[in-house]
Amino acid sequence: MKKFVNVVEVDGEGLESLGGERITLFCMNYIYTGKLVGVNDKYVKLDEPAIVYETGGFDKAEWQDAQNLPNSLYVMIAAIESFGLIKE
Repeated sequence: MKKFVNVVEVDGEGLESLGGERITLFCMNYIYTGKLVGVNDKYVKLDEPAIVYETGGFDKAEWQDAQNLPNSLYVMIAAIESFGLIKE
């Protein structure tokens, strides 16, 4: 039997709560990491961004291969599959 659960949105939860932190975005094609400096209904803005090409072990302090990007990066929220504080 399926149980139905009510989902309640809470202000300041999710991406908004991670403002100023170095986060990781797992997206449809790539993994991005950077300092979260902005969120709106369509995009997040990362400063000091990098694309992660090889993660290595998730128990390690750094990504095995993360290539820094030269400028801030905007990522479409629709492309984000999951996010969080993964590595420093």
